[in-house]
Amino acid sequence: MATTALMGAFALTLAGCASGSDDDASAEPSDEMSPTAEATADAMEGEGLPDSLTLALVPSDEVDQITTDGEALASSLSDELGIPVEVFVPDSYSAVVVALQTGQADIGFLGPIAMVQAENEAGAEIVLQAVRYGSSEYVGQWLTNDPDTYCMDDVTTEADEDGVNYSYCNGATGGSGPAGADALAEIDPSTDIAFVDESSASGYYFPATQLADILGIDPLVDLTNTQFAGGHPQAVQAVYDGDATIGISFNDARTALAEEFPDVGEQVVVFAYTSNIPNDGVVVSGDLSDEAQQMITDGLMAIAETEDGAAALAAVYEIDGLDPANQDAFDNTVRPVEETFGE
Repeated sequence: MATTALMGAFALTLAGCASGSDDDASAEPSDEMSPTAEATADAMEGEGLPDSLTLALVPSDEVDQITTDGEALASSLSDELGIPVEVFVPDSYSAVVVALQTGQADIGFLGPIAMVQAENEAGAEIVLQAVRYGSSEYVGQWLTNDPDTYCMDDVTTEADEDGVNYSYCNGATGGSGPAGADALAEIDPSTDIAFVDESSASGYYFPATQLADILGIDPLVDLTNTQFAGGHPQAVQAVYDGDATIGISFNDARTALAEEFPDVGEQVVVFAYTSNIPNDGVVVSGDLSDEAQQMITDGLMAIAETEDGAAALAAVYEIDGLDPANQDAFDNTVRPVEETFGE
């Protein structure tokens, strides 16, 4: 029987409140206004921004911390746009989608699957993607403690700048996929696999879809010995501890355990990659005008170039920068996966 553990999607309380009008909410133009704020002021009598905006953030840390960091981000955006921006911290991606659907949020930072769900269910517009380490894409990696079975070639080991060794095979290195399809074909659906959780793009949706395509199975029915570890480092540790033969994580989650377990990079071998996955990013409410959506998009990109805005983005989700959303990547990779797992 499967040992599936249903995901709790962050057992956290609601922080913040929905957007609303305020008698003092609109900002008058001044000599110090940014170009985005000047455009906002010019458009206030037309189809520009509302009196205030609400920014929805899903906790990746303690709710108090994400609220504090989010308020700094909201403050930077408020200065850029010239109107108040409030922070709303619900307890899950799905709650952000509902908030966008019901008018409780105007802007949402979401994972790629949830971005498509917000588009489908709330009419939101996908506008931006996070940039990390110079890229707006990443991969899910397949891990094993049984390289004799799943490495079709020799295991290669490389040391990072700290001298920690990391092993891989089947060409699964460099952070660009897919790789290791022949090895994935060797997986029996009854193999014990540690996924991350049921809402993770790189830790469940994409690898499960990849395996289903290779084996010709229904991942929701035929993978009979899976577990959800609850986090990327936890999935790595399940393989390291021998609680699972195969695990999934983002590339390269092994580093999170290297200080505590210096040999984790050698004992847990990366043997395959998913296809490239668009990073998490930003959606805006479809109830806003095209003009307002563009102002918000431009405003977020502008603050990403400022010292305070960049620091706030880094604090909230370790974001290095923001790029316009790659709609082709969403069309070709994210939307087909969402169709498999979406409700």
